[in-house]
Amino acid sequence: MTTKTKNGTDTATDITIEEKLKALYRLQRIDSEIDKIKTLRGELPLEVEDLEDEIEGLLTRKKIIDEELATLEKAISGRKNQIADAQQLIKKYKEQQNNVRNNREYDSLSKEIEFQTLEIELAEKKIKEHTFEIKEKKVIEDDSRKLIEERNHDLENKKNELNEIIEDTKKEEEDLLKESKQVEKVIEQRLLTAYKRIRKNARNGLAVVSVQRDACGGCFNKIPPQRQLDIRSRKKIIVCEYCGRILVDKELSDDIDNKKK
Repeated sequence: MTTKTKNGTDTATDITIEEKLKALYRLQRIDSEIDKIKTLRGELPLEVEDLEDEIEGLLTRKKIIDEELATLEKAISGRKNQIADAQQLIKKYKEQQNNVRNNREYDSLSKEIEFQTLEIELAEKKIKEHTFEIKEKKVIEDDSRKLIEERNHDLENKKNELNEIIEDTKKEEEDLLKESKQVEKVIEQRLLTAYKRIRKNARNGLAVVSVQRDACGGCFNKIPPQRQLDIRSRKKIIVCEYCGRILVDKELSDDIDNKKK
């Protein structure tokens, strides 16, 4: 039986062991149905998450490449300005050579012209290097852009597929979750915590199983006759000594299973 707290919440009080076992088995059935719905979605939620992470990484990579391209373009523009300034200086020095008064002044201007000529050659070399780098980075950027488009297309398809499954099972899952919460209210917290812990550690999510052909319905290890009698008596909570799952007798499980049909 259950009672209400002051705030109206159901709590489990004075509930018999048999009622506890029935509630636990009902809860297991409901949670197993929810598990089936999640299994139907398969790996889609993880695939969607992985694609979103990959796209984020690709966008970050493309942003870095774009910044590097902008830096290289700026460097080329600066080198071109450098060449233009050097050419102006060479023109100026050549004009000054026509008006020199001695060889020393002429040689000095010649050295300046030579220096500016070397500056132009260095700038042109750097422009070629930067142009080659830009070409390489644009290939990488183009590949990244195409890959981003492909991954976005994949993500859209995966999301649509996942949304269709969610939409198809949404009402059923909501009803099951609501039913699960209702059943949980009649189970004491200590037992409910144990149930959830066992379920979390169980590979197939089964925390409560029935005795099937004298064996545990979870790990299939044989159960001694005396222990089976204890299980059928429903006087205490008994767990499998091999896998730790809560055991119920077949008559109890069949009764609840038949009512669900």
